[in-house]
Amino acid sequence: MIRIPRRYRRALVTFVTVIGLAALVASCGAVQAQGNASGVQTLRAVSPYGGDRAAEGEPQRGGTLRVGMDRDAVSFDPVVPNANQAASVVYDSLLRLTPDGRTEPFVAKSMESPDNGLTWLMGLRPGVKFQDGTDLDANAVVLNVQRHIDTVASPAHRFAERISSMRVVDPLTVEFVLGQPMGEFPTVFALSYSAGTLGMIVSPAALQKYGDAIGTHPVGVGPFTLVEWVRDSRITFTRNQNYWQDGLPYLDGIEFRPLPDTETRFASMKNGDVDFIYGGYYQELSRALGDPNLKVYYGPGSGGERLQFNHVRAPFDDRRMREAIIRAIDLKALSASQYGNQMIPADSLFDASSQYHTQAASDAWPAYDLEKAKQLVEAYRADGGNPDFTFKTSNSRTSFAEFVQAQMAAIGVKVDIQLYDLAQFSSAVMQSGDFQLTTYLGSIDTPYPAVANLLRSGGSGNYGKYSNPEVDQLLDDAMLTTDEAQRTKDYQQVELLSARDLAVGWYSRNYSSNITRAAVNGVYRYMTAGTWFEAVWIKQ
Repeated sequence: MIRIPRRYRRALVTFVTVIGLAALVASCGAVQAQGNASGVQTLRAVSPYGGDRAAEGEPQRGGTLRVGMDRDAVSFDPVVPNANQAASVVYDSLLRLTPDGRTEPFVAKSMESPDNGLTWLMGLRPGVKFQDGTDLDANAVVLNVQRHIDTVASPAHRFAERISSMRVVDPLTVEFVLGQPMGEFPTVFALSYSAGTLGMIVSPAALQKYGDAIGTHPVGVGPFTLVEWVRDSRITFTRNQNYWQDGLPYLDGIEFRPLPDTETRFASMKNGDVDFIYGGYYQELSRALGDPNLKVYYGPGSGGERLQFNHVRAPFDDRRMREAIIRAIDLKALSASQYGNQMIPADSLFDASSQYHTQAASDAWPAYDLEKAKQLVEAYRADGGNPDFTFKTSNSRTSFAEFVQAQMAAIGVKVDIQLYDLAQFSSAVMQSGDFQLTTYLGSIDTPYPAVANLLRSGGSGNYGKYSNPEVDQLLDDAMLTTDEAQRTKDYQQVELLSARDLAVGWYSRNYSSNITRAAVNGVYRYMTAGTWFEAVWIKQ
C-alpha cells in the first residue's frame, strides 16, 4: 500500500458533498433540481465515480462495447499531448485516484516515502506482462519516465523534471529522488491520460520496434489490445488474454467511434448505434437524465464552464473589459435560455463546499450590473480602445455564442462569432492561443496539477496566457509543502487572487458526464470523465 502521511491523502477535492448526493440521487433513480440563493435552479450529482457494483449484480462475460467519443485520438504515445479517450484500455495506470480522496496502488503495489517526500520507492507487482509478452519491470518504468523528462512537449514533462535521479533498486523496485520534497508526487502516477501522467507505461520492446510510430502501435499492460485504427472512423480493441487481473476484462472487445457533433453523438446513443458516450454539455446530460433507458454518471465538481480571456490581446488585456463582460452576463437569463433553468452557477475556482474555497473569492467576483458594465466599456473606449471582439467557439456552442452576442449588444459591444468543429477548435483556437474570447470547460479531480495547469504562467491549460508571479509562487508552494493546512491556505489565496484578476470568466459548473445504455455496468470514472473499462460488462 501507499504509506504517506495522512495529511497527503486528500488528493481529491470533495465537491458539493458529491458522495452523499450521489447516494441520494441513485436511490431515487433521477436527478432532482434544487434552488439556490441566486434563484437559479441547479442539478445534483448522480453516480459521479461510477456504478454501484453490488447493486449491479453478477457480471456477465462477452459482447463488444461501442463507445462514442467527442473527437478522434491524435496518438497513443503518452509523450504526445492529446485528449485520447481510448488510451486507458491499452495503458493501465500504475496508481489510481479513489473517490474518498486517496491515491492507491493499481499496477504498482506500493509507493512509499522514507524521508517525508524527498525520496519515493515504487514497488511493482510480480508477473505483470505487456501485451507483447514482455515483463513490466523497474527498467520499463525508468525508461518511460525518462521519455517524459527528455520530451519537453510531453504533457507530463513538468512532473518528470521534478525528478533529480532514478534508480533500479531491483527488478520490481524503482527509487525516485526529487529536487525538493513533494507530497503530491504519487498523484502524477494516477492522473488520466489526457491530463498528462507518468503512470501509463509503454512496452520497451515495442518502443524499440516502432520508435516514433509507437503512437499508432500502442503496447501496454491494459485490458484490451489494439486491433485496428481507421482515422476518423473507428478504433477497435480485443480482450487482452494475458491481462494481469485474473478474470478480467469481461468484454470481448471495445470499439471507439469519433462523434464530434453533440447532437449526432446523443442521437447515436438514443438509437442504439453506440452503448456509451462522453457527454460534455448540459444538452446531453439533461436529456439523458429523463430517459429511463439510459444511465448517467455525473458530478459538477469545482472548476467548470468558463469564458477564456486572452490576456495578451486587446481588448481583454485590460481588466476593465474582462469585468464588463462578466457584469453584462445575466446568469438567470443564461440558465433559462441554455440550461432549462437548471444551471449550476459559478463565481469562483472552487465550489463553496470545498476546503480550498474562501468566501472572499466569491465576494470579489463582479455581480451582474448592466450599468456598471456600460460604464467600464465607455471608459475603455474613451482611452482609445476598441471594445468590439470576435468570439470563437465550437459549433456545439452556437446558441451560447449567440446569447453572449446579444448580452454584449446591450452594453454597446459588437461581437462577431466564429465556429469550429471540436477537433479544429482545440488545435486552431485553444492550443494556438488564436482568440480574443472563447469558452472552455473542465472540472477538477485534484487541485494539483489542474489548478496550476489553468492559472500558472505557462500552464498547459493556461490558454489565455494569464500571469501573476504571486499566484505562481503560491501554486509552487502548494505543490511542495508537507503541511496540508498550509496547502489549503495557498489554494485559497490562489482562488482569491485569480478572482480579483478575473483570470477567467466563471459562469457555470461542469456538465461533463458519461452516459450509457441501461445494460452497461461496471463503470469506474474520475470526475473529469476519464474512464476505466476493465470491469465494464453488458447485461445480455
